[in-house]
Amino acid sequence: MIGHQQFLADYGEAVLFAWVFAEQLGVPIPAVPLLLGAGALVGSGRLSPLIAVVLPTAAALTANLIWYELGRRKGIRVLRLLCRISLEPDSCVRQTENVFARHGARSLLVAKFVPGLNTVAPPLAGIFRMRLSRFMVFNAVGTVLWAGAFVALGYSFSEQLEWIVDQVPRFGARLLVLVVGALTIWIGGKYIRRRRFIRKLRVDRITAQELKRKLDAGEKLVIVDLRGSLDFEAEPSMIPSALRVEASRLDEIRKELAAAPEVILYCT
Repeated sequence: MIGHQQFLADYGEAVLFAWVFAEQLGVPIPAVPLLLGAGALVGSGRLSPLIAVVLPTAAALTANLIWYELGRRKGIRVLRLLCRISLEPDSCVRQTENVFARHGARSLLVAKFVPGLNTVAPPLAGIFRMRLSRFMVFNAVGTVLWAGAFVALGYSFSEQLEWIVDQVPRFGARLLVLVVGALTIWIGGKYIRRRRFIRKLRVDRITAQELKRKLDAGEKLVIVDLRGSLDFEAEPSMIPSALRVEASRLDEIRKELAAAPEVILYCT
């Protein structure tokens, strides 16, 4: 945040707009430290409070409109592209899809505060064919809340932030090593768990050709379609005799599944 604050002081409004715009497009450069730095500059009288909120809001809305249009035109492929950078892309698609399907436009009010949902909410609005006017109103309110909250936080703690600026040269290298180490351990743990899950799937997997042979042979199977609403809308065809069940409702039919000779689950 120290570099962000000085960067803002030197280059001002253009940096604030461009940085937030890039972050909202998906570039991995966090905008929150910049907003906190902008708030601190407001506290020291070096930046207008109106500019500190309006510019990042305009930048975010511009980037979000691009993602909305891409979602409306390209469909779920956009969401999968965004989630591909996640260490858990399958859960990324399912979780964001479920949140948006449950709360609709209201999710835009808090999307900027929720990691993951921040980037995928605009294309989801396009995928779900939300009216553009409705999307812009809810997204604008949520963006103003987001930018205003962090600018206000930076303003409220401007003196403490200045103190941190003075102290970082003493602890900067050790702090950087600590942050990088913690991030490496977290990513490593996620990667290991995902690889184990993928290996298990490979052991338990059945191919489409094997399933067809079982169906042609008249074997007694229970086939469960676990696709989410977006995946089903994109391709509504189902395997013959399959039951369509939300993944969250699997426990409700556990007894029926336990009594079946063989259960086949499929999603995307």
